[in-house]
Amino acid sequence: MISWKNLDTLAAYRDLTALKGKVDLTKAMAGDEGAARVAAYNAPMGGGLTYYYAAKQVDDELLAALQRLADEAQLTEKYAALYNGEVINTGEKRLVLHHLTRGQLGGAVTADGVDKRAFYAAEQEKAADFARKVHSGEIANAAGEKFTTVVQIGIGGSDLGPRAMYLALENWARQNGFFRMEAKFISNVDPDDAAAVLKSTDVAHALFVLVSKSGTTLETLTNESFVKDALRKQGLDPAKHMVAVTSETSPLAKSSDYLAAFFMDDYIGGRYSSTSCVGGAVLSLAFGPEIFARFLNGAAEEDALAKETDIRRNAAMLDALMGVYERNVQGYPSTAVLPYSQALSRFPAHLQQLDMESNGKSVNRFGEAVGYPTGPVIFGEPGTNGQHSFYQLLHQGTDIIPLQFVGFRQNQAGMDVDIQGSTSQQKLGANVAAQILAFACGKSDANPNKSFPGGRPSSIIIGDRLTPEALGALLAHFENKVMFQGFLWNLNSFDQEGVQLGKVLAKRVLAHETDGALKAFADLLGI
Repeated sequence: MISWKNLDTLAAYRDLTALKGKVDLTKAMAGDEGAARVAAYNAPMGGGLTYYYAAKQVDDELLAALQRLADEAQLTEKYAALYNGEVINTGEKRLVLHHLTRGQLGGAVTADGVDKRAFYAAEQEKAADFARKVHSGEIANAAGEKFTTVVQIGIGGSDLGPRAMYLALENWARQNGFFRMEAKFISNVDPDDAAAVLKSTDVAHALFVLVSKSGTTLETLTNESFVKDALRKQGLDPAKHMVAVTSETSPLAKSSDYLAAFFMDDYIGGRYSSTSCVGGAVLSLAFGPEIFARFLNGAAEEDALAKETDIRRNAAMLDALMGVYERNVQGYPSTAVLPYSQALSRFPAHLQQLDMESNGKSVNRFGEAVGYPTGPVIFGEPGTNGQHSFYQLLHQGTDIIPLQFVGFRQNQAGMDVDIQGSTSQQKLGANVAAQILAFACGKSDANPNKSFPGGRPSSIIIGDRLTPEALGALLAHFENKVMFQGFLWNLNSFDQEGVQLGKVLAKRVLAHETDGALKAFADLLGI
């Protein structure tokens, strides 16, 4: 029997608080002891990745305490309940099924009289078949010419995840002969966003993918109209240039305005939808369905590892537990995500939504106020750019901010040069290795301005190269980490009521149904 309890009611959590500050990183990571920790403190991931946590403030005693917390909080059982189709999204009384888009965890899952595994598989095959026909020229523009560009129109999870995934694999696909179509993205309702994309695109050879689950998203439908207007002005029929990714019940589902429609449902939240047709359509068009399938395989491999009850063999669960220790026991307010890979330039932005929209809650899954901090602030930039931006605060600021690095031994593009005895990739790797030790151990100096306190915890995920499988595993790792943390905090990580109020008020402004300060600000903005 699963029991949903607040974190601060768990005996294992109370025991954990007694271990606050037990590990001195500045000593633990120094010399031979530090090297031994690196060898001992790591966990396997999917996609050829490994999670290293030697530079976290943990030791065997603390890891044992985290294991007891995982067991008491029933993290494994709650994960199984989720992928087996129990109603985990209590706010909206819905199942949570994004795992089913990329693997065969658990048993049969039926909702609304439909086999959901079969439904997701069928929609992915529809998108794959469509992409193959576009690539072959069987589906072409009005002049019978091949489409060369795909443009996704969507916002939030319909943009952030798919955009990050596309950018992550673009160079790899070009290098390995899998680049089929350039992908671009329109998300912001600011007309400058759509205009910039359209002005740089040969729209006569462009295919537009409109993504809106409800078919009513204001920003997305506005941008759709913007695109249709541009197509008509060039004498083109928008219906021959657009496909939809939506729900079967939306007004877009059966519309003649689209070449095809691929379906999702209410059991997959936007920020968890990159492995559904939301990501599948654009990524299959850009790289080919076989590459999207490899991406799904990496995610599925990581999902399977997340079933492990031993936290030392379950990187996502371990990462989640250490994050809760840092947030709730150590009192750290933020987490920085620092990929030392330019291909992951938009990955931190995706994780901002994934984490902060999921666990940015102050009430538990029963609507009761919680008496402890929940989701941290997530931010980040790729290295080494971040080193020349906000690392000053990370090293010497008054707040300690845990760090999540990602690094690879080889680049994607297959291009490099030896300069001053080392390649660019080696210089990149040297920087991340140096940063881990600098944050952990610090440096004493008689000049306080040059003294580094150290004690800044970090973890790093390392792989040989960022491939489709590695990317899928990386995505699933963070999705599962967020899920496990939501379980620990007793939150509903799968609704997002916090984004609704602004939408309601914006509609009032546009309808000129305003007064007071709302009207005053609307007037200032010329509405």
